Amino acid sequence: MTVNLLPMVEPEATVCCAPLTRETIEPEQADLLARKLKALADPTRLRLISMVAASEGEEACVCDLNEPIGLSQPTVSHHLKILMEAGFLTRSKRGTWAYYKLVPGALGELSQLLDVTASR
Repeated sequence: MTVNLLPMVEPEATVCCAPLTRETIEPEQADLLARKLKALADPTRLRLISMVAASEGEEACVCDLNEPIGLSQPTVSHHLKILMEAGFLTRSKRGTWAYYKLVPGALGELSQLLDVTASR
């Protein structure tokens, strides 16, 4: 029964505001949205999001991302940190390695904000 309640509560908790075309965005919301868009506005970060999402269990070790991206481990970790700070990824440590996973609904929330077809 609690499983049925979670989907009803979760969308309200994750959606921060109406689509941009429905109402004027507040300055704080504009700042947050700009930070999220800046985090995604990088080809390496877009590839990292894609690689993490396509990985088994939708989770990837930083050790498996360095070679395909073609950058050093510190550089890849820097990009992953930016994606974490923007709220797109979470990180868990296992031994010396960090594993990254998409935050459920983070990309969908951004999509809802940019949905120009939403009813007014």
